[in-house]
Amino acid sequence: MSRGNNRAMSRKPVMSDVARLAGVSHQTVSRVINGSSSIRPETRERVQHAIAQLGYRPNSVARALVTSKSGIIGIIGSSTAQYGPSSIQRSVEESAREAGFFSSSVTLAAVTRQEIRGALDHLSRLAVEAIVMIAAQQDALNVVYSEDFGVPVIVVEGDLSGSGLSVGVDQVGAARTATQHLIDLGHTEIAHVAGPDGWPEAAGRTKGYLDAMLAARLAPRPEHKGDWSAARGYALGREVAADRDLTAVFVANDHMAIGVLHALAEAGRRVPEDISVVGFDDIPEAPYLIPALTTIRQDFAAVGHQAIAMVKAQLTDTECETSLLPSDLVIRDSTAPPRAG
Repeated sequence: MSRGNNRAMSRKPVMSDVARLAGVSHQTVSRVINGSSSIRPETRERVQHAIAQLGYRPNSVARALVTSKSGIIGIIGSSTAQYGPSSIQRSVEESAREAGFFSSSVTLAAVTRQEIRGALDHLSRLAVEAIVMIAAQQDALNVVYSEDFGVPVIVVEGDLSGSGLSVGVDQVGAARTATQHLIDLGHTEIAHVAGPDGWPEAAGRTKGYLDAMLAARLAPRPEHKGDWSAARGYALGREVAADRDLTAVFVANDHMAIGVLHALAEAGRRVPEDISVVGFDDIPEAPYLIPALTTIRQDFAAVGHQAIAMVKAQLTDTECETSLLPSDLVIRDSTAPPRAG
């Protein structure tokens, strides 16, 4: 091979190389890259094969100049280490990349109007086409629905209505399923360790617990108010352990459930022989706890895909389903029927 060919092979491929290999025009390659619907499927496949073979990467700046679209979506999340919100943010970022979008993520130091306005100003300078707001807290949701963003805004978490531009898991239904599992096992004295005030998903899980208890004509226990942490779960678990009438507890997230399990073990209350425990989230550690934790699994990947599907629908003026997503009850070793007598 000549030195000239070596140089040709080592340089970065350009659009004309793709056109030459696919046997089409430069304009056809451009239309394929920019998602034109006027390209025949066999032509599109040939161009995409050439792109993959050459390792061609379209120039996003040039594409934006041609289409007047940046191909960028903004993602705003709050500064939290909670498993649910952080998993959802990763899922949205991955789904955006799979859909061909670039994404720019902004993490809020605090959920305030000033912080959100600063995030919006930053994203507007990037000319984002849409924004995905992970509004886990009620304060964030209030700001989202009172501001004019200038672009479509998809709310993930927070809005439990299942309507409009919102995506999320059916928290009420999931909590109802968790509580009903305990009722079906024969438990009647069931406590609830709740999430903190100001979090719509915590309120939804409490509502699901109350709905299931009242539907079964059982008296709900006074709420134990948590903060999502294992430490607070431990403190509330000591209260649960001290109530010898209780035979089961539904905990609003798995991290608090870890604290509850520790407190119960410390008090000599065996799980599930003396008291059953159900968590929520199915964190990676849940199967390896002692005992393995029965919990609710949320499909965070589906949440991310649904959020990006809604972004695409808004940008193309098409319809997109807005119903809340289902969850799964994962039954492990921490639940069993109450002891007789």
